[in-house]
Amino acid sequence: MADSRAPARAPTGATTGAAAGDASAAMSAGGQMAGQVTSGEDLSRAVAQDLPYLRRYARALTGNQASGDAYAIAAIEAVLADPSPVLRAVSVKVGLFACFHEVWQKADSPVTAAEDRLAVAAQQHMARLTPNSREALLLQTIEGFSPAEVAAILGVDTASATALVERAFAEMASSILGKVMVIEDEAIIAMDITAIVEAMGHAVTGVARTRGEAVALAAQKVPDLILADIQLADNSSGIDAVNDILADLGSIPVIFITAFPERLLTGERPEPTFLINKPYTEEQVRSAVSQAMFFSSTETLNS
Repeated sequence: MADSRAPARAPTGATTGAAAGDASAAMSAGGQMAGQVTSGEDLSRAVAQDLPYLRRYARALTGNQASGDAYAIAAIEAVLADPSPVLRAVSVKVGLFACFHEVWQKADSPVTAAEDRLAVAAQQHMARLTPNSREALLLQTIEGFSPAEVAAILGVDTASATALVERAFAEMASSILGKVMVIEDEAIIAMDITAIVEAMGHAVTGVARTRGEAVALAAQKVPDLILADIQLADNSSGIDAVNDILADLGSIPVIFITAFPERLLTGERPEPTFLINKPYTEEQVRSAVSQAMFFSSTETLNS
C-alpha cells in the first residue's frame, strides 16, 4: 500500500541488513546498555536479530513491503545517529520499536496514489481507526510485547495501551466480515483455526490439506482471505498453493502460519505481510485475521 505517512524514499544506498550490520560503527561502549548489551558490537547483533520482526510489524502496519521496509530503514538510521534511546530502554527490542514508532508518527510525506484496490480500501479504513490502536494491537498480539512494553513503545501509560488494544479489536472486528479459506494439513490445528475464525463471525469456505486441494477449493468457493500453513500433507508447499491461487484469482490477503518465521523474513524476496508463529494463540489469529480483512476490498465481501 502506498501509505500516506511513508518516508518519501528509502535512505540512499541503505538496505535493512546493511543498516543493522553497520550499527556497531556508531555505538560507543559507555552509557546504560539495554539487557545484556555491553558493547557496540553486542548492540549491532541485537538489532540485527530483532530486525526481521520489526520489518514484519512495519509491513503489517503499512500493508506494503516497500513502505514498511522504508520505515524500518529510517528507524535503523535513527538508531545509528543516536543509539542512546535504545540503550536506555528495558530491552534493545523495545527501544528499536520505540524508535520506529517515533519515525512513523513524525513522517509527513504527501499522500500518494494507492497501488491496487486492496490499498484503496485500506486507506479508507485507516482513516476511521483510533490513533495508535492498530499499532498497539500488532505490538501486543503479533509481536508479543507485554502491555507495559507496548506502553513504553507508544509513549503512553499501561492502562492506555491496554485500552487501545481493546479498541482496535472492537473497531476492526465490526468493520468487515467475509469468507475465509484454511490451508492446513493437521486436523486439530485446522479445527482450532476454523473455530476461532467462525467465532469472529466469518464464514469458512473449507479446509485444504494439499496444494491441489487448495487450488480446487479456491476455484470452487472464492475466499476473501486465506490462512495457510507452509508445509502440507503431501510435502507440497503452502506458499506454492497460495501463489497458484493468486495467479488465478488476483489479489487476496493471505496469512501464513509457520514455526520458522525467520526463514520467510530474510529481505531477499517478496515476503508475506501477515505471518503468525507456531505455536500461536487465539489472540494472534484474531488479530491477524482482523488486520488482513482490514486490508481487503469490500467489493468481494459477503457476495
